[in-house]
Amino acid sequence: MFKQFLSKLPRNKKVDADESSQVDSSSEPSSSMDIPESPRAAGKNHHTDRGSSSNAKWASSIFPESTIAGIEALIPFKDVPPLEKMNLFVSKLNLCCVTFDFTDPSKNTVEKDIKRRTLIELVDFVASGSIKFTEPAILAMCRMCAINLFRVFPPNYRSRRLSGGSGGRDGENDDDEPSFDPSWPHLQIVYDLLLKFVSSPCLDAKVAKKYIDCSFISRLLELFDSEDPRERDCLKTIMHRVYGKFMVHRPYIRKSINNVFFRFVFETERHNGIAELLEIFGSIISGFALPLKEEHKIFLWRVLIPLHKPKSLGVYYQQLSYCITQFIEKEPKLASTVIRGLLKYWPITNSQKEVMFLGELEEILEVINMVEFQKVMLPLFWRIGCCINSSHFQVAERALFLWNNDHIVNLIAHNRQVILPIILPALDRNCQAHWNQAVLNLTLNVRKIFVEMDEKLYVSCLARFKEEEARQSSEAEKRKEAWKQLEKAAGVRPEIGNTTVLV
Repeated sequence: MFKQFLSKLPRNKKVDADESSQVDSSSEPSSSMDIPESPRAAGKNHHTDRGSSSNAKWASSIFPESTIAGIEALIPFKDVPPLEKMNLFVSKLNLCCVTFDFTDPSKNTVEKDIKRRTLIELVDFVASGSIKFTEPAILAMCRMCAINLFRVFPPNYRSRRLSGGSGGRDGENDDDEPSFDPSWPHLQIVYDLLLKFVSSPCLDAKVAKKYIDCSFISRLLELFDSEDPRERDCLKTIMHRVYGKFMVHRPYIRKSINNVFFRFVFETERHNGIAELLEIFGSIISGFALPLKEEHKIFLWRVLIPLHKPKSLGVYYQQLSYCITQFIEKEPKLASTVIRGLLKYWPITNSQKEVMFLGELEEILEVINMVEFQKVMLPLFWRIGCCINSSHFQVAERALFLWNNDHIVNLIAHNRQVILPIILPALDRNCQAHWNQAVLNLTLNVRKIFVEMDEKLYVSCLARFKEEEARQSSEAEKRKEAWKQLEKAAGVRPEIGNTTVLV
């Protein structure tokens, strides 16, 4: 009854007029320079509108048809005087801020082609280097790149990845096909434009640093988690140029990449761009001044060495090994630190990683000096001896291949008094019981090298080893006999009488 009473009251005409004006204004098509709202904001508006639940309405809320329909190609640069080219440059950048859905190739084909041709025209204009970029042009460029490139990857990207791999690519999934972004033909032109813009001599770094700032760089680094290897490769090149041009941002870039590594190693073990980020750091390390700063040494110990821990080491092994070698070449004293780190994270049950560790160990031993070698040779060759006795033939082979390196043999020869007693038991066990013929042949060759190196030392070490082996065998027999006697005594049933028996 109360509702019926309210319905008879006259409505406010001012409110009706306001509502009609809002409808009229919303129905007007927006100009070609208007920028559509971001997908995330559009998604929020969609959820607040209870009446729009279909996929078509959701799509139109992200990409308004009125905005897309208003795109028109602008005149080419050659048809305007030089003084107007920068204004036209900004206008074309604003036009390219309109985004499209590339999952449906048949949708907005004309507008997509207009944007593609405009982007190509912008790339040619930036590459020509004819005019110095003004501050509004730099702002428009950064805004256009942010709208087109910066995005949050869908959840299904991460759900397909395994828990143990960088991008789901561990030792068992190296042959999986990479995931390609359907919008890549469009993104590639935007990345090419950004690369030429950052590399252009017409760009003043002092002005551009206000817009290519820490926030912009952070969003670029987030894109390294893309599953598309083509996108990561473009990002790697752009980040190289940004690091080289904007010296003020260099500490921030290094710190941000370090944080990505920390999250990868100690939290998630999931990231698609570790190899590319390490490749960037390889170039950065090569430019470090001598003597190395303490922060760089901390980066080696706290970041690079723990990167050997994840299961997906094989994805970025080459880049990580290059970074480690760069540090040792810069400061040879770090070689013993690196070897201790490798021994700390040595994989006991992962044979593929053990082979990679042995390969990196050989690269380090090729450049190590005698002083640093002597600091770590005891634990190092104890671990190598364990690898020689590995039942996995590839691990045993890789460990024995170290004796094919002349520099390593020279280091061993100068310290044979210490190394031979450690390695000889492993060689003897291989000769007696290893199942693989190739490993057996390599073991005989290594034993021959030691005999030729110092026969007297080899004979004395072999004699001591045989004595120790006999002593251990004798002790084992005594323990076995003692246990037999205990078992026999325990099997005799005690006579129960007036004597208390403890059972």
